[in-house]
Amino acid sequence: MSGGGLLAGPDGALRCPWGLATEDYVTYHDTEWGKPVHGDDALYERLCLEAFQSGLSWLTILRRREGFRKAFGDFRIAAVAEFGPADAERLLADEGIIRNRAKIEATLANAKVLAGWEPGALDALIWSHAPKRKGRAPRTTGDVPAVTPESTALAKALKKAGIRFVGPTTAYALMQACGLVNDHLAGCVSREA
Repeated sequence: MSGGGLLAGPDGALRCPWGLATEDYVTYHDTEWGKPVHGDDALYERLCLEAFQSGLSWLTILRRREGFRKAFGDFRIAAVAEFGPADAERLLADEGIIRNRAKIEATLANAKVLAGWEPGALDALIWSHAPKRKGRAPRTTGDVPAVTPESTALAKALKKAGIRFVGPTTAYALMQACGLVNDHLAGCVSREA
């Protein structure tokens, strides 16, 4: 990330600079990013979308999220766990999503693994890796890490449990998106909201 600080949005409120790049980002930044997410299906969706984002712009994923939800049964773990080879081929032809075979196969395989878990187990595993201490609020985007010891531990725990396509960077992006960490810059309108 660059070393950018807060910028004033169209309403005059100060925001993280990335959150002003497009109208889609303003909405996502203000209403979703960094807000606590709980529930196995909701966290499975975020885990899948972060994996699909790997190597791409988050905006690409954000703009196709409804297509992803339609293609993957609203990311209900039990539903996706039932997908078979014909579904994989259907997904590879679906222009509403990112058609990457490895990412699609990981999404399906991960659902099959998670379908065997007790309800709440994914939520508990992910949230057990939230930092115990709150650090200082970042002042610039340059202060925001891409990887932390907690994200490395989360990625290892997920991989050990059989979850594919998640590394420390993807795990940290998940932690940011789902509110395990608050990386809104100091003074950002969404930091305390």
